[in-house]
Amino acid sequence: MNVVNILSIATYLPGEPISNQVLEQKIGTLDEELMDQVGVNERYWTTDPDTGKIRESNSEMSAKSAKAAIEKAGLNAEDIDLIVMSTCSPDYPLPATVTQVQDLLGLRRVATLEVRSGCCGAIQALDIAKLYLSSGQYRTALVIGTEVISPVLYQMYGNKEQDLIRLRDKLCIYSFGDGSAAMVLQASETTKGHFIGSSTLACVGGGKKPGMMVPLGGTAIPLTHEALDKGLFSLKVDFSGSAKYTAEILNEGFTDTLQKSGLTAQEIQSCIIPEGNTDYLRDDLERSGCLTEEWLEIEKRVYDNLNYVGNTGSPAVMLAFEHAVREGKVKQGDNVMFLAIETSKWLFAGTVFQWKGV
Repeated sequence: MNVVNILSIATYLPGEPISNQVLEQKIGTLDEELMDQVGVNERYWTTDPDTGKIRESNSEMSAKSAKAAIEKAGLNAEDIDLIVMSTCSPDYPLPATVTQVQDLLGLRRVATLEVRSGCCGAIQALDIAKLYLSSGQYRTALVIGTEVISPVLYQMYGNKEQDLIRLRDKLCIYSFGDGSAAMVLQASETTKGHFIGSSTLACVGGGKKPGMMVPLGGTAIPLTHEALDKGLFSLKVDFSGSAKYTAEILNEGFTDTLQKSGLTAQEIQSCIIPEGNTDYLRDDLERSGCLTEEWLEIEKRVYDNLNYVGNTGSPAVMLAFEHAVREGKVKQGDNVMFLAIETSKWLFAGTVFQWKGV
């Protein structure tokens, strides 16, 4: 089996940051306690918040982060023989957005896979790529996570008076942002920024209702004028369910990821939990009786950048990691844990690697 190394990471955020003050003018305010729980001061949207015009597609954003990651790795697009992408906001139902990215990279032929997922998607995509590379079937993989959530958010307020916008919709609008991130992986006989142990992936939502969904657009609720009039083209989030289940899922995912890496909490220099407000996480873990010695050991090394980009779904863990590298929070040779929790159907995903990339 080949060793799989991570060569590079790059990100792309569309346009200028949109502050809470800008959104206040459009949808009204939230009280201070709710804003603290949201934990977001700014976010990036590819949708113009004034007009609803979409300025860049998912595939266009993806191609920008992908090209930057390939260049940072010192490679050409032609060196890529596998692209694995995660998104829950594709350009179209068909063709897969990853094939549109392939076009934008100028590749006539390349193996492509697309994962339909949210916050756990990037780790799922990394694990798929790692398995293909370690088997020797491919040598160099491009892994992408991208979301364009803002078109759905705009529909939740664009043609409404402020006093008609529901509180739960305001929470979503303040919470979410768009973004893209990409990593380049390569099979090798020597270790240089390699994955450690095996990843963990699980849906633990059996018997639970979805915690997040966009109802409209699939075959269960087809796109019709009636469905649009009912406001079903929207993002629905179970915020109370998230508060109820997150600690339990986080603890299970953290414990599994640590065990499968073969490392101890002391040996992890950085833990990237996207969209994880560590103060709230600790309170939730304590209330749920899940505040373990391992968590107490690592909590000061947990990093996220929710405040700067909002909840971004598929690219979230990679956006937070790239920000941590740029800010000097992650250094060469550090052992890094990626851990993501996804409320859509209550999933977790985790992996550990040594960082020696660019």
